[in-house]
Amino acid sequence: MTQATTESDVRDWCAIAARAASSKNGTDTIILGVGRLLVITDAFVITSGANARQVRTIAEEVEERVKVAGGPAPLSIEGLDDARWVLMDFGDFVVHIFGEDAREFYDLEHLWGDAEHWAWTDAAGTDAAGTGAADGARQATPAWAGID
Repeated sequence: MTQATTESDVRDWCAIAARAASSKNGTDTIILGVGRLLVITDAFVITSGANARQVRTIAEEVEERVKVAGGPAPLSIEGLDDARWVLMDFGDFVVHIFGEDAREFYDLEHLWGDAEHWAWTDAAGTDAAGTGAADGARQATPAWAGID
């Protein structure tokens, strides 16, 4: 985290990014808290789109919604040309938007399997807490989330 950013801010911005992806039909959207495992960022938001057009649309929506919420602008965005894997680096968090084949190939959920799964809810209020584990098992929800 940067000096002026709190963990709560990062969690909020990640949830906003996840909801933005969900609003554009991003699938299997998860948030991984990687700060204890990786020093360069605190969290990953990972989602998938069915095709290149949808991947780009999700990226545009994530950028817009985080901005409207007062969050940071991306420091860089990579992969928009072929849209197989778009990486949006916001500094304190990184959004990964995969085409379905690329997500399966790179399997970040498995690679970062020791990361904490952060809770979030979609725009309809559906709980997405702790879902998306590589093995499909529900992960423990942190006590601060207030979800059993």
